[in-house]
Amino acid sequence: MHTSRFIKLSLTLLAGVWLGCFSSAQASAPPTASSPGGQERILFIIASSKVHGTSRIPASISFDETVDAWDTFHAAGYAMDFVTPDGGDVPILDNYVSAVVAPRLKDERIMAPLRNTLTPAQVDPGRYRAVYYVGGSNAMYGVPEHPVLQRIAMHVYERNGGVISAVCHGTAGIVNLKLTNGQYLVSGKRISGYPEEDEDQDAPYFKQFPFLIRQTVETRGGTFRVVDSYDPHIEVDGRVVTGQNVVSATPVAQAVVEVLRKLDRRAARAAATN
Repeated sequence: MHTSRFIKLSLTLLAGVWLGCFSSAQASAPPTASSPGGQERILFIIASSKVHGTSRIPASISFDETVDAWDTFHAAGYAMDFVTPDGGDVPILDNYVSAVVAPRLKDERIMAPLRNTLTPAQVDPGRYRAVYYVGGSNAMYGVPEHPVLQRIAMHVYERNGGVISAVCHGTAGIVNLKLTNGQYLVSGKRISGYPEEDEDQDAPYFKQFPFLIRQTVETRGGTFRVVDSYDPHIEVDGRVVTGQNVVSATPVAQAVVEVLRKLDRRAARAAATN
């Protein structure tokens, strides 16, 4: 009797240890885009360039577009990572920081990752539900032609079933993206972004642009839509969300959240019927 009870007790303890180890291993696994219980993530794609092209004309990210989207995604419960072509610090010029968001230059939740952005090689694209291309004048350089950033974005879109989004000059980052069938992502889609007709075309910086956003989108089969004002304007075409200008950053992020929630509801309904 005592031997039997001892064996049962030993087996129970061993099972508890095994289950505890299994649970601990699960808890320590890194969160992914599809992992149950893990905080879902969005990847900000930001340019590294501190100048326009080959000139010495200073260039910058748009701090407002970063902060406004970060606030929206954070409020919706998403975690965020920042990646740049070069990794590390990004340029932030005063002209690209409004008085409204200037106090956030002391917000370490945003500033720490902006000072230490990931390199493309450090990014696991399987972790993300969406990518968000930040604008600013430097978005024309380094990001649009970067092959690893392109692969990351298309992994999120095609393999994760996620969302690609961009705002203002950030739309430059998506014009070269191609689906696995070779078709441009923008082909047949409604796209917005900062149009070349709103640029100071006589200014030296404009002469450095390697391409024009509207022209390139239209050449590649997209329909480029903007409004003739400085009001917010976004286009949502399936899982592609784009905005015209800096004040469109919040609406773009809100639309991304809504698209992701619709995808989640659709997946839940599909699971319930199986």
